[in-house]
Formats: sequence, C-alpha cells, structure tokens
Amino acid sequence: MKYFFHPEAKKELVEAINYYNKCGTGLGYIFMDEVQATIDRILQFPKAWSKLTKNTRRCITRRFPYGVIYQEREDDILIISIMHMNRKPGYWEDRVEPFTKNE
Repeated sequence: MKYFFHPEAKKELVEAINYYNKCGTGLGYIFMDEVQATIDRILQFPKAWSKLTKNTRRCITRRFPYGVIYQEREDDILIISIMHMNRKPGYWEDRVEPFTKNE
C-alpha cells in the first residue's frame, strides 16, 4: 500500500524536523525515522489505530509527542497531519477528504 501527504502535513513534518535539528545534532533525523516507523505500522495495520472520525484515525509515535493523523482510502493512505499532541485538537479537520471507501 502506498501513502501520500496532505501538503500541510508535509509542511508540519519539515517544520518539526527543523525544530528538532535545532535542539540537537541529528535529532530531527531521529524524529523523521520515528515518523516513518509510525507510518510503516499504519501501512501494516491501517485499521488498528484510534478512530477520530468515521474515516480518520491516529497512530501515536513512540519516542516523540506526535500523532500521525490519516485516512485509509481505496488504494492508499492519506497522511492528513503530523500533529504535536499538545497542539489544539481538531485543527486538522478541514483537511479531511470525503469518505469514499466501502466499509
């Protein structure tokens, strides 16, 4: 299964990587690896993570206070947000695409 980033999610990822690289040498790349490991878990078990809406779920990273918000679509996964867990909940909701997959 393939995955794609919403443009705002990609922007969030880059901003977080840059922030962590400023905090410590290479820390941003460790964060990026953790996000990738989280996405790999989502790809392996797309229905295993907490539902936020009918067709939107969140998988939390293991080493950083972030959640990957995503939708399972017909043939792929759309990453809606790389959300810091202390950020205002639900700020990403306007990015959600209409549900089209048959349940």
